Amino acid sequence: MNLKAISKVAALLFVAGIAAGCANTIRGVGADTANAVDATQAAGRNVERSASY
Repeated sequence: MNLKAISKVAALLFVAGIAAGCANTIRGVGADTANAVDATQAAGRNVERSASY
């Protein structure tokens, strides 16, 4: 393999690594958002229950 081919393979691996990292970050943000929605809904139910007594 010459230097040009090695450079292309290295660049491809670098881009693939960055893309994988972004996918994990996006997945984590989605999970955090879902948890925030669940917590907000639970708080709303608690307020509704306490107001009905």
